[in-house]
Amino acid sequence: MAHGTAQPIGAGASGDLWSVAASSASSTWIVRPEVAAPLLIVAGAYAIGWWQLRRRGGSVSGWGVAASAGGWLSVLVALSTPLDRLAHASFAAHMVQHLLLIVCAAPLLLLADPFAALCWALPAPVRSHAGRLLRPGTPLRTLWRGLTTVWVAWLAHVAAVWLWHLPSAYDAAVADRVVHDVEHLAFFGTAVLFWWPIAQPAPRLRVPTAYGIRVGYLVLSALQGALLGLLLAMSRESWYRAYPSAEDQSLGGLVMWGIGGAVDMLAVLILVGCYLGSQDRAERCDPPERAPKPLGSSTGRRDPKPQPLE
Repeated sequence: MAHGTAQPIGAGASGDLWSVAASSASSTWIVRPEVAAPLLIVAGAYAIGWWQLRRRGGSVSGWGVAASAGGWLSVLVALSTPLDRLAHASFAAHMVQHLLLIVCAAPLLLLADPFAALCWALPAPVRSHAGRLLRPGTPLRTLWRGLTTVWVAWLAHVAAVWLWHLPSAYDAAVADRVVHDVEHLAFFGTAVLFWWPIAQPAPRLRVPTAYGIRVGYLVLSALQGALLGLLLAMSRESWYRAYPSAEDQSLGGLVMWGIGGAVDMLAVLILVGCYLGSQDRAERCDPPERAPKPLGSSTGRRDPKPQPLE
């Protein structure tokens, strides 16, 4: 997160950038208490829920545990002191910080499908109350169902990305810690909405979105991200007072275009693979059609004996 006013780098300040990178890499790995506390609480609750599930004969897949760990690690790295300091000096590093939240942390945490483990970490009365809040027809479930509708989630996330990259909003976020915190929460929160229709974790709010719709959804996301990244990369002048180096901005635009688009396309390939696998399973489960009988074959009744010609 931001720590006061950013220290800009000029077009010829590559030496300054490398010095900041070196000092950031060697600095103590610290996460702000207001960031570390929620991370520790949620990660601890997940571990307790996982243990409770195993005691009762349930389980969380190894993939789910790994995805959860990867998601929390992405948040930890994105908001740690070394990367945060480097993000103050470089727009490209700042873009890496945002992408860790948007294309790493959010999808990995949803793919971990943590709802069951988190619920079992709660005391029984609280767990029962939470179950009542999420029953069909309740206001909370209706609200979340609406927010995770494909077109709502897509528009919310795309709007957050474009609006926060306006020069006035971006410079305000770099200059003030509270505004920067709000920016990061907006990116992460709308990324959770965006990836929800793709990952479709519990609680299941609707019939799974068709594979074709999910593929189109990701392709459109990749296109708009590429557009913003290319606009940043091709601009001859920096958009932001905090980052006056046009070269640094170009590198940040390429990072947005390359990494963001690569993750979207990887998700498309995974969806196509899942679709082909489901089609193959469906074919194996369907009963084989009876082959048409050749003309003149027996119908189960004995043919009459041919009568001799008289």
